[in-house]
Amino acid sequence: MSPRATPMAPDERRRAILEAAVPLILERGQAATTRQIAEAAGVAEGTVFRVFPTKEDLLDAVLDAALDPAHFLAELERVDRSLPLEPRLVAATQVVQGRFREIFGVMTALGIQGPPRRSRHDDEEALTVRRRSMQAVVELVEPDAEAFRVPVREVARMLRLLTFSGSHPHLSADEPLTAEQIVAVVLHGTLAPAPTDPATPDRSA
Repeated sequence: MSPRATPMAPDERRRAILEAAVPLILERGQAATTRQIAEAAGVAEGTVFRVFPTKEDLLDAVLDAALDPAHFLAELERVDRSLPLEPRLVAATQVVQGRFREIFGVMTALGIQGPPRRSRHDDEEALTVRRRSMQAVVELVEPDAEAFRVPVREVARMLRLLTFSGSHPHLSADEPLTAEQIVAVVLHGTLAPAPTDPATPDRSA
């Protein structure tokens, strides 16, 4: 007779259910059933309802998990500060893109139109998250502050705005910008260098 599996702690069980639920909901939307989620998590369906009393509670928790900034901020912290400016910002932009895409995907799957709003407390918390994420990007730009003609916070703001619009499936017409394209536009713009007049003497010689 094989030994019984060690029961999961409540937090571990909740995390396992959410990790199983997210890909199913991204694939099937609200049509994903609690039975399918339970099977993917390796637990009984009754266990799902002991953790989440209703399916609506489970869907709310999936959205909360997508909005939770902890993993996102930790990823930004792991971006190598020793990288040159452009690859450093590409790495940071990839992290920000990943967060936006996950949130967009979950909201689309759940049929949510526009920013999720539940209470004033949630609005204040979202503002705090935006400030923390903005500050994290600012800190990645700051080592090269002297290279810019605008404050580093403005660089971070432009980077975030372009990443948002360039990653949103509707705003980008399903042709999202790459992290490299976003950083190139922010750092260099889109104008080609002015041609050099061959008749103009090279004063650097």
